[in-house]
Amino acid sequence: MQKHHLLKQWDKQYLWHPFTQMKDWAKQEPLVIDSADGIYLKDIDGNVYMDGVSSLWVNVHGHRHPKIDAAIKKQIDKISHSTLLGLANTPSVELAKRLVEMAPQGLSKVFYSDNGSTAVEIAIKMAYQYWQNTGHPKKTNIVHLSNSYHGDTLGSVSVGGIDLFHKVYRKLIFKTIALKAHGWLAVEELEQLLKKHSDKIAALVVEPLVQGAAGMLMWPHGALKKMRALTKKYHVLLIVDEVATGFGRTGKMFACEHEGVSPDFLCLAKGITGGYLPLAVTLTTKRIFDGFLFDYKEYKTFFHGHTYTGNPLACAAALANLNIFQKERTLEKLAPKINYLAKKLKMFYNLISVAEVRQRGLMVGIELKGLPEHRLGAKVCEHIRQYGVILRPLGNVVVLMPPLSISTKEIDFLVQATYRSIEEIYEKQ
Repeated sequence: MQKHHLLKQWDKQYLWHPFTQMKDWAKQEPLVIDSADGIYLKDIDGNVYMDGVSSLWVNVHGHRHPKIDAAIKKQIDKISHSTLLGLANTPSVELAKRLVEMAPQGLSKVFYSDNGSTAVEIAIKMAYQYWQNTGHPKKTNIVHLSNSYHGDTLGSVSVGGIDLFHKVYRKLIFKTIALKAHGWLAVEELEQLLKKHSDKIAALVVEPLVQGAAGMLMWPHGALKKMRALTKKYHVLLIVDEVATGFGRTGKMFACEHEGVSPDFLCLAKGITGGYLPLAVTLTTKRIFDGFLFDYKEYKTFFHGHTYTGNPLACAAALANLNIFQKERTLEKLAPKINYLAKKLKMFYNLISVAEVRQRGLMVGIELKGLPEHRLGAKVCEHIRQYGVILRPLGNVVVLMPPLSISTKEIDFLVQATYRSIEEIYEKQ
């Protein structure tokens, strides 16, 4: 027990937590996770919680899946890291082949990094340099959606549209073009923009179907496909950020598949290793790859890379993750769960405190009525811990994104606990 007390004390003394107002944190009792099994987490005091947000949207098949555990242990016995700068390594080569085989048609090259932000930043840099390399120096502008979120490194912040996260950094970043509208109005706005200025636009960056960090905002069916058609027509590259939506979250392996879209760049991270290790990839086409093939003396190489690019341990975990999808028929088993969850979510409209419920696959946002400064979403997520569930809000939106391995019985538990917590928090107002 003494060690448990010390861990909590050391947390407050030494750690700075992400996306956390530390003045508030210092007043709370830290919840320190010590172990996990399946879709459950256990803290140092022995309390068990359902992992209702997949440990920030990354866990896919549950914690401590024996196949991924074994793959990592086997790889450790061979080699844990070797650079991709001037060398190759076995798992990174094998994974690249697998990803190309399963990705939307036309994506044939894989560039590794270690998180979603860098995956998007790589795509932006590639798109920009492609036009510079191929004789179109005026094509420098990057277009993105309003309320967009693509990560926290400065290049990705540049294409971010959420003031809460990004406003303070505006003087540090490069200028971009933000589409002000949403849904079909944004598509119309894009079309007018491309008609007038496509000669100066390098790429469009989008989160397909679901804008996750914006509060699980859903795009209308067909909007992504129309955007793809417009970017092709006006010779603008399409960057699709599937960091959140990839690997089954929307019901298909990639959200692009719902509308048969093949982008110029596909950015993946989060669930790629099943929630085990940091890894990200930027997939692109032969056309883009060929735009960097010049004699070295022309200095048109893609001068970008990370120390742990293509890390063998992470790639081994990712290969095991993909094997599980195939052998356990994860996507096939997912469809009934998605339909079951959709039926259960209807009950939230019985609560006058709920403004809207949004769902795509196992991605859910329950928007609460009230002012942001009242921290209602945060209060619900703090309150629900007494029922044995870990959630994390996005402002006044309570997010549910459990591992794909969740059962219908566990869905019942998650939904009931969330309903009860919202109801009880509003009774206190």
